[in-house]
Amino acid sequence: MRRFLYLILLFGSLSYAQEKESDLKINKTEEKLKVEEKSFRADPFDALAPAKAAFYSAVIPGLGQVYNGSYWKVPIVYGAIGTSAYFYIHNDKEYNRYRDAYKRRLAGFEDDEFNGLLTKQNLIDAQKQFRKNREYSLLFIIGFYILNIVDANVDAHLNQFSITRDLSIQTKFEPNYLSGKPDYGLSLNIKLD
Repeated sequence: MRRFLYLILLFGSLSYAQEKESDLKINKTEEKLKVEEKSFRADPFDALAPAKAAFYSAVIPGLGQVYNGSYWKVPIVYGAIGTSAYFYIHNDKEYNRYRDAYKRRLAGFEDDEFNGLLTKQNLIDAQKQFRKNREYSLLFIIGFYILNIVDANVDAHLNQFSITRDLSIQTKFEPNYLSGKPDYGLSLNIKLD
């Protein structure tokens, strides 16, 4: 009985020890790939970063640019929206001023500001002009607000690209001996590591 057990153990260990060489090579390459996968991991990017940046800019203009790290764009955003808002307020005040003077004339009263200077038709024309300018200013406010959101979104998309390669531009200037005129050139070089 003992001999039988020894034979079973001996054959079992021998059959386990004898693997095919191809199986060993496959196992080694799989282990190398696993080690390489662990050592090489690309920096994960936040897939929601563009949506977050756009949302932040929609809530508070310029906040998406701050989220992206483009702090220098914030004064441009507020300058564009603020200037448009200033002209909207200015044109609204002027429109109301001319409208009130026109209404006073229609009611039969004299207006102190434009009496003798402007006719009723001049007051109507001024109202039309300031109303049109007010509407343009409102369109500019809305346009710059939307542009702010789009800029934050696009900037967040572009921040996900790696720019670690060495990119250079070289100019070339060589004399052309056949024509006697200089040859100018420009080359774009990408250095890959």
